[in-house]
Amino acid sequence: MMKILALTVSAGKGHQKAAEALKKYYAENNPNIEFEIVDTLKYINPIVDKLIVGGYLKSLKKTPKLYGKLYYFSENEDAVSAISNLIHDIFSIKFKSLLEEINPDLVLCTHPFPIEIMSILKKKGKTEIKTAAILTDYAPHPFWFQDYIDAYIIPHEDFIDDLINLGVPSESIHPLGIPICNDFAQAIEKNKARDLLGLEDKTTILIMGGGLGIGNIKSVFESLIYSTLDIQIIAVAGYNARLKNQLLNLSNICNKKTKIFGYTDEINLLMSASDLIITKPGGLTITEALIKNLPMLLISPIPGQEEKNAEYLLNCGIAAYSKRPENITITLKQLLGSSKRLTHMKEMASEKAKPNAVEDIAKLLIDLSSR
Repeated sequence: MMKILALTVSAGKGHQKAAEALKKYYAENNPNIEFEIVDTLKYINPIVDKLIVGGYLKSLKKTPKLYGKLYYFSENEDAVSAISNLIHDIFSIKFKSLLEEINPDLVLCTHPFPIEIMSILKKKGKTEIKTAAILTDYAPHPFWFQDYIDAYIIPHEDFIDDLINLGVPSESIHPLGIPICNDFAQAIEKNKARDLLGLEDKTTILIMGGGLGIGNIKSVFESLIYSTLDIQIIAVAGYNARLKNQLLNLSNICNKKTKIFGYTDEINLLMSASDLIITKPGGLTITEALIKNLPMLLISPIPGQEEKNAEYLLNCGIAAYSKRPENITITLKQLLGSSKRLTHMKEMASEKAKPNAVEDIAKLLIDLSSR
């Protein structure tokens, strides 16, 4: 029985979802792999977890510009070194006991924090366990890259040079994509998807704010339901119950066909029914949309990694961007009025997508464990 320990952090949902996609894949295709997921900060100290993750989420909602400044400041090597020393002193010793308890053949990290811890333990000779990292954004940041990490799994070949410039050996770089649930590989014909959702056969717009349901979702939804565009709308509020109730109230007084969801595991179905997605550029949502070849209209990027995700998508011709909710209707009208541009966006999404990522990564991890 081979053991893989996946280390995540619950800041946002993408880091956790990447690990869960691999766990599901192994359960369905290779039950001889024991795959355990541990939330790193919760394991170290629940109070520390609440302080750090709670502070992160509050920062995103209340002061996103401050978070962005901290993100860009942390690209400075001195800042990275200071945080590294803090982790070295406080957390790495306790974490060693987890490795001894589980005794995995490989450690997989989906967040920079456990990468740093594993690097410190290996540097001090406290462990020799093979360690791999999965980047869950389209934005390589120095925080992700530490010594003694055996494999870096990145979203696309486009980022290989970035990693090499940061000192990562080329043989440790694997451009296999970001793992998402294998369900997304299952095509659902658009008309069938709309029938299953009780929608009409007409232009369908999907609005999402990630698992946390943050961003200008309400303002965008409001602009679209009162627009002259002949569309129907699917909106996903994630875990944001207040937002879901606001959207439901608005949908009850508009004359457009709408479907409102909270957190849902039916994103494959919703994307299959849609012609375009309006979303903040979170790493996992982007990956799902790329696999579905779905054109994107980006809103409300979190300063830092999501701004870089947006920059990548815009440079690739996969997405458009609307900075202000009140301009969303104009931008959407331009996109829907150009079949040539929409076709190009779909083609570029297909070119950058990695639909076999979860399977390819699962095989790589087995190979690394066996070496």
